[in-house]
Amino acid sequence: MKHLLLMASLLTGALLSSQASANPDLAKAKNCMACHTVNNKVVGPAFKDIARKYAGQKDAEAKLAHKVVNGGGGVWGAVPMPANRQVSEAEAQTLVKWILTLK
Repeated sequence: MKHLLLMASLLTGALLSSQASANPDLAKAKNCMACHTVNNKVVGPAFKDIARKYAGQKDAEAKLAHKVVNGGGGVWGAVPMPANRQVSEAEAQTLVKWILTLK
């Protein structure tokens, strides 16, 4: 049983590690980079600016993941963020967790 738990723990760690390194690629694959970059405002805010704005907010991950999938507006100016229905809830969570780690 201990062996099984150890294997599950190692596998989970490996999966999380590979997801963390793949998040910029996921952002590109899901067309996030059409409006955002890591460092500079394009159409939407820079991911680092988003991380700074939402730093320390308990509900930031859920709020931002909802916006990724469903769109939103009024926070960063007049241009609304359109819904991105090609992004699943799980992918949105992965992207937002990565964005919130940027400094």
